[in-house]
Amino acid sequence: MKESKASILVVDDEENLHEALKLNLELEGYEVTSAYDGNEALKKIGSEYFDLIIMDIMMPEVDGISVTETVRVNNNDVPILMLSARNSSTDRVLGLKKGADDYMTKPFNLEELLLRVGKLIQKNKKIQIKESIGDIFDFGDNKIDFKAQDAITWNGQRVELSKKEAMLLKLLIENKGDVVTREKILQVVWGYNVYPTTRTIDNFILSFRKYFEEDSRNPKHFHSVRGVGYKYTD
Repeated sequence: MKESKASILVVDDEENLHEALKLNLELEGYEVTSAYDGNEALKKIGSEYFDLIIMDIMMPEVDGISVTETVRVNNNDVPILMLSARNSSTDRVLGLKKGADDYMTKPFNLEELLLRVGKLIQKNKKIQIKESIGDIFDFGDNKIDFKAQDAITWNGQRVELSKKEAMLLKLLIENKGDVVTREKILQVVWGYNVYPTTRTIDNFILSFRKYFEEDSRNPKHFHSVRGVGYKYTD
């Protein structure tokens, strides 16, 4: 039994195929969201977390290539499996160039598609799992005890941490030097599939600066990267 259902967005305007795909993915234990055109897909990608997107190329108004390009420009690294009714190497190369992770031609073998879906989701999970930092972590003159959910700050004060504060600290520190996207934070720490405002995380970052930075206005450790996410540095 899966710990939590992987979430998949199916983007295809061909209704019969779309419904068949949705049904088979749900039978495999996935949580499936539907979009029937590119604009609808972009709205859902901007407001929800997905472990994988299955994207048709040929759609009215905004096609699958344009959606993929927009997703990548916005620094979203969600895996994308592209589908096309045209067996053209030009489409395949363009799709992969614009950021698709895999490509299949219609009509496709359902069993093969399900295998590729599973592999893409597993590969993405492995990339996201960083080496654990353990229960105690020191940086500067600060010391965090994740298990006890408290910390000793640079000026010797003891602060109690909420469960979510401890989880967010651990996530940022385990990804030291890398920007952690707002989407990933809300999925990992809050478990939300639909996101609240960025203010939720901003307030936590402000608290961390208050606790752990000698000069909270010029932070050394906890940084906001406008429009992308948040970063921890030593």
